[in-house]
Amino acid sequence: MSWLNHTSTTVTEFIITGFPGMKDQESRKTLFAVFLTVYLFILFGNFLLILIFTSDRTLHTPMYILVCGLAVLDIAITTTTVPSMLLLFRLESRTTPFATCFTQITSFQGFFSTECFLLCLMAYDRYIAICHPLHYPNLMNNSRILKLIACCWVAGFLFATPPAVLMLRLPFCGPNQVTHCFCEFASVLLLACGDIQITGFTCMSIGLSVMFIPLLFILFSYMRIIYSVVQISSAEGRLKAFYTCGTHMLVISVFFLVAGGVFISDRIPDTSVDMRIMGLIIQNVFPAVMNPIIYCLRMKEIRNSLLKTIKKSRIFPNSYV
Repeated sequence: MSWLNHTSTTVTEFIITGFPGMKDQESRKTLFAVFLTVYLFILFGNFLLILIFTSDRTLHTPMYILVCGLAVLDIAITTTTVPSMLLLFRLESRTTPFATCFTQITSFQGFFSTECFLLCLMAYDRYIAICHPLHYPNLMNNSRILKLIACCWVAGFLFATPPAVLMLRLPFCGPNQVTHCFCEFASVLLLACGDIQITGFTCMSIGLSVMFIPLLFILFSYMRIIYSVVQISSAEGRLKAFYTCGTHMLVISVFFLVAGGVFISDRIPDTSVDMRIMGLIIQNVFPAVMNPIIYCLRMKEIRNSLLKTIKKSRIFPNSYV
């Protein structure tokens, strides 16, 4: 951690205080039980998707590689924050070292940015599959999709690094109580002793670019997809295309609508601190909860593969499956 020695700071650790309005023991027990249940469901649902993908070779196609990549990201995003939140809910407050706090900030922003780019890649995959089906095998084979997923990860963390570096250049000379449930960028930035306007504006510009540029590309891709689907002569073909794209659109809508709602609520002056914190936590966990449900319920291939996996493991007799 020698890179931290160059920052002009006297703060060696931060105190995570949690929800200001939920300090009593009963509230913390309730929050602990709720988020532990949610986190276990996220792990179970997304690991189940990964297991289904790895155990069924018929799913080793670009579209399902992307679904598996999204499941890995959902696990990574929630694991970055939820375990530390659970520890906080068991205690009244929690201290975290300076370096650990900034690592959590960078990891969370990196994973979030990566998911924005990955959802954009999923839209591009559907665009090529429906609008240019003859070119799809050459443009979106398994090898190429893995390289594009790797590019999403690299781009995500490249965009997440400048905000962390800019924040590290600020002096942290006194206040160290973070009014949040984990080390969240804006809450930590407010503790800096120097002028934070330029850093805040620059980081907000980067954040908006990461969220809205992929969103615009996604909207453009699906407009082209809808136009192409309408031209399909077969009613069955149109229905299948709409059904597959509808699943992806549902996943994308959950992610961006929740993120957009949190962004707007943060800028409403009368929003309470507790609501702001809860909004970001929902942004953190809600897409990861919904994605396995959406894919398992709506994608026939995943449902069939799940049933085959259950039969192979002999959890239920064949007559019940």
